[in-house]
Amino acid sequence: MKKSTTRRVLLAAAVASMGVMSAGLAAAEKLKVAAIYTLPVEQQWISRIHKALNTSAERGDIDYVFSENVANTDYERVMREYAEQGMQLIVGEVFGLERAARKVAKDYPETAFLMGSSFGPVAPNFSVFDNWIHEPSYLSGMVAGAATESNLIGMVGGYAIPEVNRLMHAFMDGAREVNPEVKFLVNFIDSWYDPPKAKESAFAMMDAGADVMYAERFGVSDAAVERDVKAIGNVIDTSGDYPGTIMASALWHMEATIDKAVERVASGAFEAADYGQFSFMAYGGGSLVLDESLVDADTVAAVKAREAEILDGLFRVNVNDQRPVSDN
Repeated sequence: MKKSTTRRVLLAAAVASMGVMSAGLAAAEKLKVAAIYTLPVEQQWISRIHKALNTSAERGDIDYVFSENVANTDYERVMREYAEQGMQLIVGEVFGLERAARKVAKDYPETAFLMGSSFGPVAPNFSVFDNWIHEPSYLSGMVAGAATESNLIGMVGGYAIPEVNRLMHAFMDGAREVNPEVKFLVNFIDSWYDPPKAKESAFAMMDAGADVMYAERFGVSDAAVERDVKAIGNVIDTSGDYPGTIMASALWHMEATIDKAVERVASGAFEAADYGQFSFMAYGGGSLVLDESLVDADTVAAVKAREAEILDGLFRVNVNDQRPVSDN
C-alpha cells in the first residue's frame, strides 16, 4: 500500500481454525477478504460492517484486512491493489464513486465485490447491500411519538440520500401511528461525521420546542444530555454512553449479509445480487433495543405487538426514499 493514503491496514484474527464455511475450505485456505472504508471504523455505519467481518474472522471463516479513511480519489486505486493481491471478496461503500467502483469490478471478474450502494448489482460479480433498518426505525418512532409532550420532534441527519431518508420517514410514520398530532423539525448537516455541527443543529431544534431528538448522527445525543431531553438512537446502541437519555435505538446487524456473501464465495456460488433483504428484521439484520425504564408500559406493549406483526409478515413498513422535510 502507498503511504499517501491515510489509512491503516490491519490483519484481523489470523488464528488457525478448523471451523471454516460449509464449502469445505481447509484452514490454510480461508477466504481472503478485504474491506475499504472512507471513514474510521469507529463511525457508526462502518462499525457494523467491520464488526461483522471481525466476527467471521474470529470464527476462522476468513482472513480479513481493511483500509480506513480512504479518500474518494484514492478508492479506485485501493480496490485495484486488493484485487491484484488476490482478495476473493472485497467489501466497502461506494456512495459518491459508483462509476469508478463498478469499473474496477468489471476489470476483475474473478473477484467478488459487495458494496454499499444506492444502485443495483451488475453481473457477474458486483453485489450491493444497504442498512435496511426501516422496520426497527418505525418501532423507535412509536416510542418517540408517545414520549413527546410538546408534540415536536427534532431530526438531525447526515446526507439526504435514500439510505437515510427511508429510515427517517419510517421513524416519522411510527411516531404518527401513536400520536397523530406530532410534528417534525428536519435538518441535514451534509456530513457523515461532524458531531459539533450535529450538536448545534440539535440545540436549535430544542430552542424551537423539540423535546425528543432523533439522533441519526453523532453529536445529537450529547446535545440531548445537556438539555435533559430524550433521544432515539440509530444503527448502534449508544445507551451505555448516554444513560437516562436514549429511550430506544434501531440497530443494524451486518452479520447476516456478510455470512451469506462469504458462504457464496466459498462455495463458488457468488453472483451479482442485492443483499439488502438480509438487513431486514426477519433475517436478524435489524432489531430494536428499548430502555424500558424510560418508556411507559403501554408503549412498550404496543411496540412489541407491532414488532411481532412485522416478524410474522402481518405488517409492512412503508419505504419512502424521498427527502423528508420539516412540518410547517
